[in-house]
Amino acid sequence: MNRYHPRPPSILDWPRTLIYYLYIALATIVLGLWGLPQGLRGRAQANHVATVWLGQMMGAARVILGLRVELRGTPPAGDCLIAAKHQSFLDILALAQACPRRAFVMKRAVLNVPIMGWFARKVGCIPIDRAKGKEALKQIITEVETAMASPEGLGQLVFYPEGTRTRPGHSLPYKHGVGSIQRATGLPIVPVAVNCGMFWPKRGFPIRGGTTVIEFLPVLPPGERAGAVMEVLYEQIEPASLRLYAEAGGEPVVAEAQP
Repeated sequence: MNRYHPRPPSILDWPRTLIYYLYIALATIVLGLWGLPQGLRGRAQANHVATVWLGQMMGAARVILGLRVELRGTPPAGDCLIAAKHQSFLDILALAQACPRRAFVMKRAVLNVPIMGWFARKVGCIPIDRAKGKEALKQIITEVETAMASPEGLGQLVFYPEGTRTRPGHSLPYKHGVGSIQRATGLPIVPVAVNCGMFWPKRGFPIRGGTTVIEFLPVLPPGERAGAVMEVLYEQIEPASLRLYAEAGGEPVVAEAQP
């Protein structure tokens, strides 16, 4: 069997997935309580707790599910914006584990998730109300500039330009937020292609084993207007994600032009 293809469907996929989620729920409670004093000390310490938690998440995926992540390209280490394809919770985990000082622009509702929401804010994630449009964009820019001026710096701030998870082989129009933020801050953007949805579906059940791929594409330096930046990102991320989708056994699909 091609290791880049999801494992053939099995009746065991459902109990494996359930066992995995139960293990992770227990690990999250235990590590959350263990890491609480560290998280209160600052972002670096909260990031250490997150790194340990991510190790448990990904290690359990390998052992229980037979699911591995292959990184291609070079994960960034300095301050930058990451624009990534988003297909499932797996690409969040894989990106977070690959980047040393990760943070995400996320829905405000995530703050309500026990333990995870609290640590997300502590490591520098930026919660927004997407319905507020320009006001939300101004909030992100302000928080990014504040983080850049801090001793720890910004780290790697992840955006999902489509604004939601998409099915493998499909795409949605890109929102201009990350291009506008690059224009305001002068930060480079690292595009990322994925095929995680072939293994870990959008709704989370069942998860299938195999080797999924996260690919870091060439860095996009600042200097262009936001609209042009988003066009370039679309032209880089979508064909690369379709290539990974086909590598995982997906039916051939032609990427649509950015509307």
